[in-house]
Amino acid sequence: MIFNSDKETIIVEPPVKAKPEVDLDILEKIQPGSLEDSYVYVHCRCHNAGDDLLVRIWRSTFLIDQTSSDKSQMIHAENITIAPQWTIVPRNSTHNFLLVFGSLPSTCKVFDLVEQIPQPGGFEVRGIRRNESDVYRISIL
Repeated sequence: MIFNSDKETIIVEPPVKAKPEVDLDILEKIQPGSLEDSYVYVHCRCHNAGDDLLVRIWRSTFLIDQTSSDKSQMIHAENITIAPQWTIVPRNSTHNFLLVFGSLPSTCKVFDLVEQIPQPGGFEVRGIRRNESDVYRISIL
């Protein structure tokens, strides 16, 4: 508590910390050439044609160069929860999310997205052809 000169109590509220949110539509409209980094952006589409579905991503998700087996670590996930939390995808709906990875080796031509987890059912998309922008769109389910 803080008191003013008249001995009145002044209650000071802690500052509010807002978590910034970035809309996926905005992220998709960013021109890759304007990004001065060496990250790899993977836009994922998860279509659920059945009953409600639970999805999440593990930190042990990598891009793996098919030639050298070098791994690029996932460094950020947008619009999907990190394990052990779950994201619900309602029946007959599509859920889009973004995964950001460290750079791939300059010699990489084809890579795999692999979620290495201690249980069955990890995401795997094999044979992704490398492009100049390092921005990709894949379907998970």
